[in-house]
Amino acid sequence: MLGVGQTLPEFKVVGVKPGFNTHEENGVSAFEPITNESFEGKWKVIFFYPKDFTFVCPTEIAEFAKLGRDFADRDTVVLGGSTDNEFVKLAWRRDHADLDKLPIWSFADNGGKFARALGVLDEAEGVALRATFVVDPHNVVQHVYVTNLNVGRAPADTLRVVDALQTDELCACNRPLGGETLAA
Repeated sequence: MLGVGQTLPEFKVVGVKPGFNTHEENGVSAFEPITNESFEGKWKVIFFYPKDFTFVCPTEIAEFAKLGRDFADRDTVVLGGSTDNEFVKLAWRRDHADLDKLPIWSFADNGGKFARALGVLDEAEGVALRATFVVDPHNVVQHVYVTNLNVGRAPADTLRVVDALQTDELCACNRPLGGETLAA
């Protein structure tokens, strides 16, 4: 698995833009390629979930979306995806009230190439584990969190970690957002 201090590999996935529920709206495509060169100068939270149209996954996606402005305030782009295709993601947005007009990026990792490159593809199940990568503006991984398929994560803690990492200082456990740092 890709770890802290390692650089994101080259990748290309199909991005589904924030706010879109259909493949084209007002003459604009919902889809855009996302690569390791996308979102230059931004921090990235890249999170994988196993499957669309499931039970635990929408709770996580909706929670990341609720925190979208907080992440944006920290110059951070949130991207959530699975190995399902981009059309499934749009259908799920239309079908699930908590995902309607989702204000964060989704991505389709068709074939699981990106998840495999990061070492988070469960080959036996053919799906990504619940993995979260916090990546700095230089595409260096600064934080990794992975859990098994049946256990959801706490997006608020990912926000706390981003906030702490951006201080470039020593931060105690449970440091609240914007909290004090430690003196060495």
